Amino acid sequence: MLRTQTSAAARRPGRLILTGLAILVASFVVFGTVLVQQITERTVRDNLSGTAAATDLVIGDPEQPPPTVTELTHVRAVPGVAEAVGRMTIGVSLGEGYLNLQADPGTGPLATVRLIEGRYPDRPGEIAITPRTAERLGLSVGTSTDGMAGELTTPARLTVTGMVEPTADAGFDAYAPDSVVISWARLTGVEHVDVRVAPGEPADDVRQRVAAVAAGRPIRSGAEVRQAEANAAAEQVGGLFILVGLFVSIAVVAAALVVTSTFRIVFAQRMRQLALLRAVGAGRGTLVGALTAEGALTGLVASVIGVVGALALGYALPAILRSTDHAVSSPGLPLAAAVAVVIGAVVITVLAVLAPALSAARVSPLEALRTASTTPGRRGIGGLRLVFGLLLAVGAVLAAAATISRLPEPEQTSYDPTGPLLLLIGSGALAYVALVALGPLLVRPVLAVVGWPLRQLGPLGRMSVGGIGGAPRRAAAVSVVVALGVTLISGVAIGGTSLQVLVDREMALSAPTDFEVTSNGGTLPAAVVSRAEAARGALARVVPYRRIDDVTLLRGGDKLGDAESEYPTNDLDLTALPSTGDLDVAQGKLADRGPGRIVLNSWVARDTGLRAGDTVTLAVAARRVDVRVAAVLPGDGPLHAGILTDRTDLDRLGVPTAYTGLLADAAGSGEDGRTAGVRALRQAIGGSDGVGLAVLADERDRNDALVRTLVWIAVGLVSLTVLIAVVGVGSTTALSVVERVRESGLLRAIGLSRTGLRTMLTVESGLYGVIGATIGLLLGVPYAWLAVQALGINAPLTVPVLPLVGLFVTLVVLTALAGVLPARRASRVSPVVALGADG
Repeated sequence: MLRTQTSAAARRPGRLILTGLAILVASFVVFGTVLVQQITERTVRDNLSGTAAATDLVIGDPEQPPPTVTELTHVRAVPGVAEAVGRMTIGVSLGEGYLNLQADPGTGPLATVRLIEGRYPDRPGEIAITPRTAERLGLSVGTSTDGMAGELTTPARLTVTGMVEPTADAGFDAYAPDSVVISWARLTGVEHVDVRVAPGEPADDVRQRVAAVAAGRPIRSGAEVRQAEANAAAEQVGGLFILVGLFVSIAVVAAALVVTSTFRIVFAQRMRQLALLRAVGAGRGTLVGALTAEGALTGLVASVIGVVGALALGYALPAILRSTDHAVSSPGLPLAAAVAVVIGAVVITVLAVLAPALSAARVSPLEALRTASTTPGRRGIGGLRLVFGLLLAVGAVLAAAATISRLPEPEQTSYDPTGPLLLLIGSGALAYVALVALGPLLVRPVLAVVGWPLRQLGPLGRMSVGGIGGAPRRAAAVSVVVALGVTLISGVAIGGTSLQVLVDREMALSAPTDFEVTSNGGTLPAAVVSRAEAARGALARVVPYRRIDDVTLLRGGDKLGDAESEYPTNDLDLTALPSTGDLDVAQGKLADRGPGRIVLNSWVARDTGLRAGDTVTLAVAARRVDVRVAAVLPGDGPLHAGILTDRTDLDRLGVPTAYTGLLADAAGSGEDGRTAGVRALRQAIGGSDGVGLAVLADERDRNDALVRTLVWIAVGLVSLTVLIAVVGVGSTTALSVVERVRESGLLRAIGLSRTGLRTMLTVESGLYGVIGATIGLLLGVPYAWLAVQALGINAPLTVPVLPLVGLFVTLVVLTALAGVLPARRASRVSPVVALGADG
């Protein structure tokens, strides 16, 4: 019996691969993920170490007191030491910006930068800067500025002597030899010392000599330090791949469901053969064993092909990237992982085939022998499955209700999202299993709604809808996998859009424009403001403001809040800033702000107990102004203000009319426009003491890039499930074409053209996507809302309508395309041959 079934499967390799196509794709994805992790970790280890490759010894440890300058001098005098470099990074405050000054020799094996213009510094007060730093700070080779850092008590002169190219240019980097940095900043210690051993000297002997003069400082080999740095980066990669593994696991579950559906079709097509085997004495257990063995063979062949394909691509892709000057390492040869993937695929396939095998083996010989070709698919579900599905659905609803009951309150200050998120995951898992159990019952009502437009198009539309409705169990098995993918993608899209709105609102508060000019606690010279306002070619808008930090709130002579509460206040004109349109309010209306009407941030409102509509008194020293609370913000205020007031109210409080800062936007786009704006503001600042410039747009860009990267990574991961679903639609359609050969022949015999038959089958295939996408969106939107709320990040639910419509259309098109080739195959069969086929 076993030989009969396995040999029959082996004689039809095309059907064997088609049946196991989902397992093939899943095996490719799983083993490909293993290889990608190896490639990423090896690339990180090989290329992302911050210690020069020529470093033999490193003196010092971040968790212990650093080496002193005296010890650095003694190490350099040790016999066998070819070079010793003190490494340190200090922040330098400039009158017009900020520098990250790093110690680097600039030349030689231990250098990490390369000189591209001028000369490298060799005297105290000399620095080399990066090209982007030169653009941002308006510096060039030969220019000078004053800076404060280290042990300096007064600003000291800095002169740019050269320009260097580092591995990464952040826009505020400067370099100089350690002796220059130490002398200029008057430092007494360094962070650590990199040592290069002279050629021919025994490293162990030099290490002992260095230890004798290093006063007990920890000494590690350069290889150990580079490995530790690489391991730290690789740990972050490993954490990311834990998340990747979660999504890959979901894709594997989807593959198992698709395999179950395809085997159910295959066994139904061979019902007469199975009945004959039963008639000649094969028992149900024997039949189940033989069908399970066939499934194991399918899983073995498909997984081996998937693993070999992933291995070939895993070795070819890094080689191709290296040929284009990308530093990408090749993976190893993880044989254990490959064997584990193959064994896991076989086990999953066997488990997936058990239910169809048990169902096929239960058919009596007499019932099957009376069947012309195949046994009609059952349209309903058993009572036990119905009860089980309803219980799971009730459990999902109860878990969702428990999640809602544990969501944070608007004014809640401490919140742990772990419990609600676990409940939400449990609810989603129960809902999905309930969907699998109750799917055949849900297909018909969903199809009645989404198939209505097709039924109005004529006979072809009605036959396409009828073809799906006639086999609800099959339609449910495939559509549920599509629904899982759509639920995940729609959830990621909604969550990502909501997070982006939250980030935009946060940036509208902390970085509402491209640039900010501040006076470091003083006031801006009037000439700075007037010159900035005159630079219209480089700046789109200039919005000056006043800020004070000692405003108190009174009611009836009593001070509100803590006894020492004084709140930062500014008069920033929100109407002049386009980004403030991203702001929302917890209470009141932001547009109501004006003379005599203030806006509070959330913590000031909590501290004072004030709400929108309340009256209160602003006080600065002996001055008082009665105002009304127009609105309360859900978080911080613009530029971290606790109170946002009108300019006239600050005048009435006696605040000086001189501005304390200004905001500005670049007139041009991109890096060139930003650089032009920086230069214009530096010219406006001129030689004004204590006036600084911050490029807020850089922070905004970093946040936007991070959100976009996270969303695209998540979309890419959940797309694995959609890929499995599309493969399932294609294999299901291809197998159903074989099952319905006589039906296709009859339709051709009564006048349906080849084009009509192709269209009907392609539309049927697309309907799997329509049903799955509809169910997926119905689940995805509420679960995405719950996920956003359970995270407690105060992000509003934002449904990206156009992307979701695009997702719906894309899924329908992909599933329809998956049925094109099977439909073409069915249309080529002669009506006479089809009517005479026996299945």
